[in-house]
Amino acid sequence: MVHLTMAAGSFHARVLAARLGADGILTELRGSVDGPYPVVSEVEVLVPVDDLDVARELLLTDEVEAAFTDEERSADWHRRRARRQWLLVALLLLTAFCMITVKGL
Repeated sequence: MVHLTMAAGSFHARVLAARLGADGILTELRGSVDGPYPVVSEVEVLVPVDDLDVARELLLTDEVEAAFTDEERSADWHRRRARRQWLLVALLLLTAFCMITVKGL
C-alpha cells in the first residue's frame, strides 16, 4: 500500500475510501480514524501500488466535476436572485399603482 492523499478527518477519509471502493479500489486508512472522541485530525489514505494512478485519476476527475457543478450552482443562484428582485420591484409598483388608484376614487 502506498500513500494517495491526506484527508481532513475520519469522515472525509471514509468518503474517499467509499468513492474509491465503488470503483473496486481497496483502501487503508491510517491515523485517528476510530478514536473515542470526535477529534478532527488528518487521516492518511493508502491504496495498492497497482491502483495508484487510477485512484489519482478518479479523485482528479471528481474535483474537476465538482468545480463545474459549483459554477453551475452559482450561476443558477444568481439567475434566481435576479428574477426575485425583478418580481419584488414589479410587486411594489403594482401595490403603489393600486394604492394610488384606490385613493383617487
